Amino acid sequence: MPRDCMYPREYEVVKARVIGGLASVMSASLLCVACMAQTNDESSLEAKLDTRRNAMVDNFTHPKHLGKSDPLKRYRISDTRVIDALRAVKRHLYIPEPYRTRVDPYGDHPCPIGFDQTISQPFIVAYMTERMQIEPGEKVLEIGTGSGYQAAILAELGADVYSIEIIPQLAEHAKRVLSNQGYGKVHVLTGDGYKGWPEHSPFDAIIVTCAPENVPEALVEQLKDNGRMIVPVGSRSQRLVILRKEAGKLRQEDDIMVRFVPMVHGDSKKE
Repeated sequence: MPRDCMYPREYEVVKARVIGGLASVMSASLLCVACMAQTNDESSLEAKLDTRRNAMVDNFTHPKHLGKSDPLKRYRISDTRVIDALRAVKRHLYIPEPYRTRVDPYGDHPCPIGFDQTISQPFIVAYMTERMQIEPGEKVLEIGTGSGYQAAILAELGADVYSIEIIPQLAEHAKRVLSNQGYGKVHVLTGDGYKGWPEHSPFDAIIVTCAPENVPEALVEQLKDNGRMIVPVGSRSQRLVILRKEAGKLRQEDDIMVRFVPMVHGDSKKE
């Protein structure tokens, strides 16, 4: 209806509705543009992190990528299943958010995760995993869940993972991230790693990611016959020790020098 045919009040009502509609359309359009920009930024960041993760793995498999000063330069990761797991697991997501910007999550070094704990150097995670030769369906006990990264690597290999963490806040963080990343079947216990997890023993393999002064007897007892364990042993000076149980007897192999946070005692408590 032409303006001359409207009453003044009717005209103002129609005008207000038209202006309001245009404003809504503009707001929705701006919001859509902002969402698209955020999505593009997130996609770009994920692409950069993927590139960094692949470069990190390349450092473990191609000698030319390692610096001459690297103390582990004579060791290489060759198990393709371990390599694929390292490429698949997004290490940066296992670092609690307040610590993600402090260091490069794909540098070959430990990263802080709070409570005076760290997420292990990725090469050491790869090395210990490869030495254990984990097969799909095997029951594996991890002592020292920390951020959940090592547990994710084991789960990616198809292991049935049981993991113990003494710090409740880290145990909760690990369970949440593991679940969000599709590894919700990993079993996490808040408690004392020295006691192991006898209800679910024996285990095909045990990986210890914190350093006791001596190998805990309870863990040896929970190791299946023909099972294997890798553990950093010592206080100021530490070395990886590989144990294999054969016909009830232990065979020990001393491996490379390492540096891990100490293993501490505590009261077991299920979460």
